Amino acid sequence: MKKLLLPILLFPCVLSVAQVRLSKIFGDNMVLQRKQPIPVWGWAGAGEKVTVQFNNQIKSSRADRNGKWMVKLDPEEVGGPYQLLVKGKKILTINNVLVGEVWICSGQSNMEFPVSGVINAAKEIAAADYSLIRELRVGRGISTTPKEDLVDGEWAICSSATVGEFTAVGYFFARELYNRLKIPIGLINSSWGGTHSETWTSRAAFENSNDFKTMIASMPLLNLDSLAEIRKQSTARQIEALQGHLPLKGENSEWKEEAGDDSRWPRMRLPQLWDYQQLGALDGVVWFRKTVKISNENAGAAAELDLAMIDDNDITYVNGVRVGTTNVYNAQRKYLVPAGVLKAGNNVIAVRVEDTGGGGGIYGDSADLRLKIGSEVLSLAGEWAFQVEAIYAGANSVGPNSFPTLLFNSMVNPLIPFAIEGVIWYQGEANAGRAYEYRKAFPLMITDWRQHWGRDFPFYFVQLASFNSDNGNSKNGSTWAELREAQTMTLSLPNTGMSVTTDIGESNDIHPRNKQDVGRRLAAIALDNIYGIQMEFSGPAFQSMKVQGDQAIISFTHIGKGLEARDKYGYLRGFEMAGADRDFHYAMARIEGNQVIVSCNEVRDPVAVRFAWADDAGEANLFNKDGFPAISFRTDQWKGITEGNKFTIEK
Repeated sequence: MKKLLLPILLFPCVLSVAQVRLSKIFGDNMVLQRKQPIPVWGWAGAGEKVTVQFNNQIKSSRADRNGKWMVKLDPEEVGGPYQLLVKGKKILTINNVLVGEVWICSGQSNMEFPVSGVINAAKEIAAADYSLIRELRVGRGISTTPKEDLVDGEWAICSSATVGEFTAVGYFFARELYNRLKIPIGLINSSWGGTHSETWTSRAAFENSNDFKTMIASMPLLNLDSLAEIRKQSTARQIEALQGHLPLKGENSEWKEEAGDDSRWPRMRLPQLWDYQQLGALDGVVWFRKTVKISNENAGAAAELDLAMIDDNDITYVNGVRVGTTNVYNAQRKYLVPAGVLKAGNNVIAVRVEDTGGGGGIYGDSADLRLKIGSEVLSLAGEWAFQVEAIYAGANSVGPNSFPTLLFNSMVNPLIPFAIEGVIWYQGEANAGRAYEYRKAFPLMITDWRQHWGRDFPFYFVQLASFNSDNGNSKNGSTWAELREAQTMTLSLPNTGMSVTTDIGESNDIHPRNKQDVGRRLAAIALDNIYGIQMEFSGPAFQSMKVQGDQAIISFTHIGKGLEARDKYGYLRGFEMAGADRDFHYAMARIEGNQVIVSCNEVRDPVAVRFAWADDAGEANLFNKDGFPAISFRTDQWKGITEGNKFTIEK
């Protein structure tokens, strides 16, 4: 008898495992896409009949041998709230379902950036009474293989209590659409800060690309633990090549002292996050040292030490004397050096930087890296000696940028084939060092997503805002300008659009707080291209250049109501000109009708013109009268500084 009891007792457990369930994308307060077939899917026992009821529709399906089932409801018009009922061996009820427009919001931290951090956040939150705007925040996760379901996710109704955590770009985009269309708007926020486009792209896309198939072939088909071990070994080799070994106990005791020997330490240019230099995505502790010469007149005087910003925490010493510490990643460092610390001749500034995750190092504006003694200012920008003190235990775990495809597998694949209108995307900062390659990588990702959904849905993206990443310009090259160029080139794909934001960036903050205009500009593209509300949606875009004598005549598309200079005196800024020597000079420019005339006293025979070609292009002020800034451009095709930089897989 006891032998018969065991299967009888286990039988209910087997049934519970096989009971019908829905993908986590379906939940209370959700929005379904109008005017398209509506896929509804989940899992049940193999062969189990599943019936879906929505509005006046009833449709059935059977789970396959793996338990997967799907029904496709007929297209619906705007409406709700409805119930979505799913009946198998139990009944699931999804309440307060609306039908309207659904947009995926994806990318890195500027898409992740919440409403609570924007300009006038308190006012925006207080006014957020939009119950027909809903957001699903996709739970973070990585995977080496495509996942069928989300890690987690829950739909939230927009209100003053919830909107602070909404994606700001997505919310202001949705608010503009709602105010114009008066229909429900659903946002699916699948974003992760600091991530590159390769992690958002599927393995199949790389395998079928002549440009990337060699790269993806080198990615091992291993689990996350195995990949973490590969990362650990790679980091160990990297540190060994840089400095030989991590310091033994007590070996770093003199690193803060003037007498410490950094003559054999590697060098790094500051300010710039070490993620984009020799150390890559290292989490741990790194020391930086800089020797500065002080004149006899300034010896013994008090001084102010400015260290721009440091991600995350620092302890700073001058000649072994601790002068300050800060534990905020985006705060300006200003430390008082007491009288008597500085001496004539060589003085050593030593900074212990701790990075607990994400970006790390000393970053910001070069002008904010300085030592001020009375009226004298000594720049500290340039090469600093550095040495790794420690690598944190979790630093070798696999993150979203460790290998390609990891976020596509976990945060995109489970969304397919949910019915959507389109995608808005804000990303590119993490790819700036490989901007030339982004010309291929970004269109590949867009095409990949469209192929997985089976339709060329609208894909609108934000061009990089102005930010002084590395003092990049036409003289020394600009990774950010080259990345913006790659984004502009992506407009050659059908059904794409770009929101230009060079005018609303912040020189010293990679996360500009004006997300309202970003959302409005994206919405303008959608309103014109999709929703039939005719309007200008782009700033002036370069069309052609004609040289007449010592002048260049630039013609544009998207002139709108006419060109204008955003300057109270009417001066145009942001234009440069070069001759055959490829040496660019600041150029004078003026608007004549629908063209811009560019000239430069130093260039008598113009060959090339550039506009807004810099990391920080905030001074560029050509707009159309519809309020959209002109798209940065160059008329030359001279080799940039990112050509040849390729995405590689750690080995």
